[in-house]
Amino acid sequence: MSTLYYINVTLHVFAALLWLGGMFFLAVVGAPALRAVEPPALRQQLFQALGTRFRAAGWVAISILLVTGTFNLYFKGWLHWSVLGDAAFWRTGVGHALAVKLAAVTYMVVASAVHDFIVGPAAGRARPGSPEALRLRRRSAWIARTEALVGIVLVIAAIRLAR
Repeated sequence: MSTLYYINVTLHVFAALLWLGGMFFLAVVGAPALRAVEPPALRQQLFQALGTRFRAAGWVAISILLVTGTFNLYFKGWLHWSVLGDAAFWRTGVGHALAVKLAAVTYMVVASAVHDFIVGPAAGRARPGSPEALRLRRRSAWIARTEALVGIVLVIAAIRLAR
């Protein structure tokens, strides 16, 4: 493979580390630490500040992942209709792994958009400690947990593709 391929894969891995690593950090360290913060208004302000900062980094990482992922398909010779349009390809181990990875990426991008642009901002506008704020926080946490689980599936599929 060419040097360009290795640079592309390196950028892809670094972007994945930022996006998935950031999500896992927030889920395992950030959110539990912030749940102990009182009063609720300060907790909400800190959640919002952390979320806003990570949102910017996360969407840069997502953009890099989509571009480098497309180039990875090109470098592997899979970004051709003769490959992607062939039902036999999708029945192979590589085809299955790619299908799982693409489905996981699609879910995660859509879930991130819902979380970052709908649920998160609504939670930030809700009155701290109100039933609405608690409902939105639970919804946000549920989205984050499903993204973490799908992120694990995505990593497994990526490893299968690489091996």
